[in-house]
Amino acid sequence: MDHTQPYTDEYLQTILKSVKTIAMVGASPDKTKFSYGVLRVLSETGYDMIPVNPREGLKEIRGIPVYPSLSAIDRPVDMVEVFRRSEDLMSVTKEAIEIGAKVIWAQIGVVDHDAAKLAEDAGLKVVMNRCPKIELFRPFWKPKLHLEI
Repeated sequence: MDHTQPYTDEYLQTILKSVKTIAMVGASPDKTKFSYGVLRVLSETGYDMIPVNPREGLKEIRGIPVYPSLSAIDRPVDMVEVFRRSEDLMSVTKEAIEIGAKVIWAQIGVVDHDAAKLAEDAGLKVVMNRCPKIELFRPFWKPKLHLEI
């Protein structure tokens, strides 16, 4: 897949409808961080969220147990969402493949085409430089140009 081109709505919606368990690498307990808000919305939407953060002493975020790594997770993971720098995407992708994830989703600004190829060669679907929280609600963002200002 050419990840420099826009993803189709069908591709993104198929992923979001098919996954149930999402491990969020780079989840933060800081309520001012974007990852916290995305974790909250996806959790409240019904996804089984698994925060992943190796910070010592961090036990939970929003009452959800935190795991130090993907390999420490004790149940199957459908999707790995990445809130890390682009240069970290390859190592996270390798871990996602090892745990049997079906999708690797890199947040806005996170892109590594070599990691995407590795994931796709291993059978994973890949999304980069997009936010699942935004995509989840995009079908409802229809412009209402007929309304008066």
